Amino acid sequence: MENEEYEFWLSGPIQGVPDLLQPAAHALLQSERELKKYTQDFPKELLWAKTSGRASIGFHMNHITGVLDRMLTYAKGESLSDAQFQFLKKEGAFNLTTEVGDLQEQFSTKVSEALAYFKTIPESSLTEKRTVGRKKLPSTVIGLLFHAAEHSQRHIGQLLVTASVLQSKIS
Repeated sequence: MENEEYEFWLSGPIQGVPDLLQPAAHALLQSERELKKYTQDFPKELLWAKTSGRASIGFHMNHITGVLDRMLTYAKGESLSDAQFQFLKKEGAFNLTTEVGDLQEQFSTKVSEALAYFKTIPESSLTEKRTVGRKKLPSTVIGLLFHAAEHSQRHIGQLLVTASVLQSKIS
């Protein structure tokens, strides 16, 4: 049961997720919680604003969804689809019609999909070799899933700072 008083890694195991994937699952759930927290009531007109040459909130929200989607695809031993390449091209595209809530939901949906996938993975397959991208760079199932989780956490940190700076300028 989720207790918002604690970070997810202090809230016990997630039922059905293999032990070795618990840290990645906890990090993704923490990213989801923090994304909602830091973008709650975030002004839509600032969604694509940049500060100090850094990426916009809209980019971070799209990017963590896209990276998670791509890492899940590679972990399954699959290649990216045309739709995934199109999403990648548009991750930072300025779009005034984008709603903050839609970007929050987009990431939540992908986190739910990731956790459902985690529950299907036998621990014995976590060290299986996988490749990344057109260059077929080497990785493993667990490497890809860990990267998706830590990458999400990194961008949540950047999002928090950017949101704070942008909102302080309008206060």
